[in-house]
Amino acid sequence: MNFEGDAFISYAHLDNIELIEGRKGWVANLQRALEIRVAQLLGQDARIWWDPKLQGNDLFAITLVDRLRRVAALVAVVSPRYVKSDWGRKEIDEFCKAAEQQGGLRVHDKARIFKVLKTPVPLELHPAELQGVLGYEFFKVDQGTGKVRELDEIFGPEAQRDFWLKLDDLAHDMCCLLEMLRDDAPAADVSKPDGDAVYLAVATGDLRDQRETIKRDLEQRGKTVLPDRPLPVAVADLQAAIREDLARCRMSIHMVGSSYSLVPEGGADSLLEIQNDLALGRAAKGPFSRVVWIPLGLQVEDARQQKLVERLRSEPRLLTGTELLETPLEDLRTLIDAWLKKEEKPAHETPVAATAPSSSPQLYLVYDKKDAEAILPCADLLFKDFEVIHPVFDGDEAEVRQYHEENLRSCDGALIFYGAGNECWLRRKLREIQKSAGYGRTKPAPVVGILLIAPKTPEKERFRTHEALVIPQWDGFSPDLLQPFVSGVKQGGQARDGDAGGHAV
Repeated sequence: MNFEGDAFISYAHLDNIELIEGRKGWVANLQRALEIRVAQLLGQDARIWWDPKLQGNDLFAITLVDRLRRVAALVAVVSPRYVKSDWGRKEIDEFCKAAEQQGGLRVHDKARIFKVLKTPVPLELHPAELQGVLGYEFFKVDQGTGKVRELDEIFGPEAQRDFWLKLDDLAHDMCCLLEMLRDDAPAADVSKPDGDAVYLAVATGDLRDQRETIKRDLEQRGKTVLPDRPLPVAVADLQAAIREDLARCRMSIHMVGSSYSLVPEGGADSLLEIQNDLALGRAAKGPFSRVVWIPLGLQVEDARQQKLVERLRSEPRLLTGTELLETPLEDLRTLIDAWLKKEEKPAHETPVAATAPSSSPQLYLVYDKKDAEAILPCADLLFKDFEVIHPVFDGDEAEVRQYHEENLRSCDGALIFYGAGNECWLRRKLREIQKSAGYGRTKPAPVVGILLIAPKTPEKERFRTHEALVIPQWDGFSPDLLQPFVSGVKQGGQARDGDAGGHAV
């Protein structure tokens, strides 16, 4: 699907009135910041549209309807005024109508609507189309006074820092959606377990910041964090949704605060207890890791929460695959990092320096760390024709990134192994290769191949792209199937657009 705009911001005029004369309004600052950050992440100009002249008594213009049909995503800025706005509801309605004609409101597991919560508004007051979408909270609630502070620089450096952290989360998720839309990604089959998914239990408001930190850590490691949409309010529907999410995961994280969480309709136990008990049930069905974290020195006044905390501390089932921590947050982050690394197999080869001189064509292998051992037979096979370059995974983040970009500048071919990584990871790697000219590349564009390797999934079998040679390799590495790609690299890309371009073998 081709769109003229990346996103359209739907908002209420009242929310963009400047608080300080001569300073831009809140929505104007959001639009500018989001457009810049999305462009930085995509490596090309972003087009975040909005209507700065919006007035409550304006007519709903035909041109605006047409524009809503030509954007990839809608950003709804939710506030008390917005949920009362007929104009906002019309914008949502027109966007949803267009989306249904374009394949639906979800692509893979990503929604095409992003909900920016500028100010707290009860969920039941949100437009129906937004009630099933997770929101990005651009505000903080003081736990002592209950006062709400929007994330705005006028409230100080800390609020400004939190604004950019939340904005970065929004921009990353939007970029992932845009990459999928631009490549006509097929819908995901979420009925299968996903090794890259982690269940991060919904926590109470007093742990909101800590949960956001863990969520950000997981997403930076390429993990899908569930639940990725609001949970149902009725207990039976809630339990079904949690079971479905847990079935996709190999790990769950439960953060226990001082407040007693909400009890769903028709239920007797709190949300925290329900998530905890269902995770225990998931662990009994197969390999599954579970961590319960209680902040060090937690003070609990609510008798119900005190009882729950004591139950978790003494729970005999903790001996089966669960770790209980009463530590600072940094210790939890360290434990999660260690658990994730245990699932990743270490590479057995030292990467060849990207700058090493060689008379052979340079072939850059791109793969997830968990596939390092599985790809070795293919790497050995290719070594007779190429100077094979491997990625690095450990070390300073800036150095790893610099090494990756140097490989993209110098390689004659790039071979992506689609194994443990998810489709969002794959398409991001394709985009990085396409942007190699921006890293200072002077050679013609590299020949690109994608090897489909185990585990075999419906998503991989359906995968198609016109941007690379797609090579299924389910039963070991076949020299014959690799030959069109090998020939294309040796010929300097001459065969890429003819014999080898964009078709599954």
